[in-house]
Amino acid sequence: GPRHREPLRSGPRLGAGLRPVRRSPALWAVAVLLPVLHFLLHVGFGFGSEAPDLLTIGLLVTARHVRPGTAAGIGFAFGLIEDALSTLSIGANATALTLVGLLGNRSRDLFMGESLVFLTSYLALGVWTRMTLHWLMAGEALWADAPRALLMEAPLEALYAAVIGTIFVWVTGAWEREPVG
Repeated sequence: GPRHREPLRSGPRLGAGLRPVRRSPALWAVAVLLPVLHFLLHVGFGFGSEAPDLLTIGLLVTARHVRPGTAAGIGFAFGLIEDALSTLSIGANATALTLVGLLGNRSRDLFMGESLVFLTSYLALGVWTRMTLHWLMAGEALWADAPRALLMEAPLEALYAAVIGTIFVWVTGAWEREPVG
């Protein structure tokens, strides 16, 4: 019979090397609990900006274990919820969290790390990226405070969220080393 031929492709196949979604209960607990805690702390208890950004932490942890479209979709959904509670700029959170979800997902192809130092660094950089993207899209009225907002406040808030997120993720076991082989 006729032989089936694969079409010629230039470059790597999209999605090559993707692992299946990790079905760990701890991972999905983090994916659900961190956003719930985020809104409970920010809105329910009224801590506002004094509470860590657990929404982005939950997205970043989940994004490394799902497909790119799923990571972007989760980020978009989280952003829509956050935008619904914001009066500053509609769509900025949805856009920023969608991009952070995609970047977090793609980071697994660039960075192989399982240590707590890597986790804390990854979370801090992800939260800072989200804050920076949101700040840039929030409008020109805020741009006068650029040096203070992006170089002083955002890194401290990102590190604060990353440390809290690292402790939470480590305690729940959602950042366990993948089995080899």
